[in-house]
Amino acid sequence: MAQYDAVILHWRDSVRKATDAVIDGRVVMQGNNRMPLFWTVYGQEPADGRSLWISLHGGGGTTAEVNNGQWRNQQFLYTPDEGVYVAPRAPWDAWDMWFQEPIDSMYLQLIRAMVSHYNVNPDKVYILGYSAGGDGIWRLAPRMADHWAAASMMAGHPGDVSLVSLRNLPFMIWMGGKDEAYNRNRMAAVRGSELDSLQRQDSEGYIHQTHILADKAHWMDREDRAAVPWMAQYRRNPWPRRLVWQQESVLKQHFYWVSVPADEMQRGKRVELLVKDKTIEVLRCDYSSLTLRLSSELLSLKGNIKVLSHGKILFKGRVKPSADTFQRTLYQMQDPRMAAPVELTVRL
Repeated sequence: MAQYDAVILHWRDSVRKATDAVIDGRVVMQGNNRMPLFWTVYGQEPADGRSLWISLHGGGGTTAEVNNGQWRNQQFLYTPDEGVYVAPRAPWDAWDMWFQEPIDSMYLQLIRAMVSHYNVNPDKVYILGYSAGGDGIWRLAPRMADHWAAASMMAGHPGDVSLVSLRNLPFMIWMGGKDEAYNRNRMAAVRGSELDSLQRQDSEGYIHQTHILADKAHWMDREDRAAVPWMAQYRRNPWPRRLVWQQESVLKQHFYWVSVPADEMQRGKRVELLVKDKTIEVLRCDYSSLTLRLSSELLSLKGNIKVLSHGKILFKGRVKPSADTFQRTLYQMQDPRMAAPVELTVRL
């Protein structure tokens, strides 16, 4: 969208200034919450921008000293051929230190800092984590799937999270077959089978691999490093033509190119959409309305567009792209690849 380049440049400049403190202080702040950062840069910058690797350490509900040791270990646990490799230190010393509700905006602040200061390509942001970090990946991958290019979970417990929102996110499971604490090994196998089933029902989605290393316990002797080149082959698609979104414990108003009413958000509510040519079909919607951000990367904006729900026409007509809409959605989504020149609200 070359006609919007000036808008994006202005946004990048504002974000650079807003995140100077993140880069200079190597810390992300959110209210009273503090997430220190370690990072190093690998390889030469590609023509399409650098990749970003966010690597979450283990530990959890233990002492600060133990978690600090796990953080130091994570700083060099994985080494991508290229990219900015960031190992954050969890803001809390708690079992759920990587997925408590305030942390989502901290990850987004980190991404914006690296996009504006290191020319990171927002379609090449990868996240992975070990042990308690793996606990975080189980939660963060589905609920923030629209921000990652690929995700890999190492030695973590999934809890009760649903995986249906991983439809467009390549996902890896790594687990020691002898890692019996909290039934982690058995739960990883169950969740791998669940992804197998989802992919059988939707062969173009749910790209995944499950690795249960039979002779390994909680420490996998770094065999899980194979996740890095596997993840690196993927790029985020911010405009998927089939979309599945189920709310989890941390509620979201926006996901890819869809927004829902803020006062109707509730865990378990789901939206399923399918785009064919110039028709958007609402396969399922547990809300009274949907706001759709539309881009030429999703469907042609010329001529009539239709939105259908179970055969009922919710909208049929032309839409008018607008620079104002593009700018507003850019600042709303805080991601130049997810800004759109058209917004359309339909009522179910």
